[in-house]
Amino acid sequence: MSIVFYWYPQSSASPIAAALAELQVPHERVKVDIRAGEQHRPEFLAINPNGKVPTLTVDGAPLFEGLAIQLWLGEQWGVERGLWPAAGTPQRLAAMSWSAWAYVSYGAVLWRLFHVGYGEEGQRDPSQAERALADLDVLLAVLDGHLARQPWILGAEYSLADLVVGSVIGYSTMLGARVAAHPKVQAWLGKVQARPAMQIDR
Repeated sequence: MSIVFYWYPQSSASPIAAALAELQVPHERVKVDIRAGEQHRPEFLAINPNGKVPTLTVDGAPLFEGLAIQLWLGEQWGVERGLWPAAGTPQRLAAMSWSAWAYVSYGAVLWRLFHVGYGEEGQRDPSQAERALADLDVLLAVLDGHLARQPWILGAEYSLADLVVGSVIGYSTMLGARVAAHPKVQAWLGKVQARPAMQIDR
């Protein structure tokens, strides 16, 4: 299987770089300079019409959207590596649920915070940014309660679900999410970020 990973360092492609390293997946890496606008070139738009990283091609066929890539990597390599639960198990349902929670439920609020707190001058609204931070607090409390019952997202062992969720939560701290107010999340995030695979894109 031929895999090409289109990425840019310190971007939304970073969690995929970490997952590829964690799973030890052989691949070719192509840097797309998003600061120079290379993601808008016709040859890149032909494989990802959204003009964004991360993007993979698998034997020439495109695969885009970070969550879709993570779920595919888990299914393709994670099960045999012991980092993703087998199909048909309760753990697989939990892995899919928490991964989607990170990218969709938490991610939607995070996207809102980015725009009202760090977007273009005319879009910034401190009161709305504070509301978004408060909404993130509610979600972080849900995760904190979950991690109060077990050390990792799926139970006793680290999995790709921890990488997926941890990548989103880690990014949110850069935008001011109050992770320190949630001790279980903070301790868990420190363990996730300490893994060697998480340093691969630094």
